[in-house]
Amino acid sequence: MAARAPKRAAAVAAPARTRFGEAVDRAVKAEGGASLLLVDLDDLMVLNEAGGRAVGDAAIEAASKVLVATGKSEGWTFGRIGGDEFALLAPGVALEIAFLRAARLREELAAAMRRAVPAKLKATATIGVANAPRDAKTADQLMRKADLALYAAKEQGGNAVGLPPGEDMVLKSSYYSSAQLGRLRSLAERLKKKEAVLLREALDDLLRKYQRV
Repeated sequence: MAARAPKRAAAVAAPARTRFGEAVDRAVKAEGGASLLLVDLDDLMVLNEAGGRAVGDAAIEAASKVLVATGKSEGWTFGRIGGDEFALLAPGVALEIAFLRAARLREELAAAMRRAVPAKLKATATIGVANAPRDAKTADQLMRKADLALYAAKEQGGNAVGLPPGEDMVLKSSYYSSAQLGRLRSLAERLKKKEAVLLREALDDLLRKYQRV
């Protein structure tokens, strides 16, 4: 699929953008910082073309409900950035925690949209995650870093969770030996896949394993 260029959508009303931006600014300045999740629905134009605008709208509505519910349950701030791009602001939440929650959220969004659109059509979401002060010092920088993380995940094929470019995909709380990384590199070459894609598949398997416990 074509890579998604970073964007700052203008489709949402200015007051809504202003309120969310003010919330981001307050969270960044507060002690403990914040993590930001940007959520973009994959190939919405393709979905509209294949099933009609009503199908695309159904996917957006299903995704919105999941994100609003997540915001309420987690105590996070929900915002709609554009027509098919949303945001969740998580004050005081570290990057690792936000990343793992985003991985579960991606599955929840896919499940909700599958129920909302015809079975023959595909509906998934991609999420970019960034953190202040780890990745940014200001609200604008945090929005930009989260957008770049979203773009990086889109470049991997979408239906993924991404971190800002240039950051190590191995989170600081998880350390891998050189032997493990070498085996991962060899496996990626043999399967003709990117290492990040294989790590995402492994994370999905891990989350499914412990969600059943």
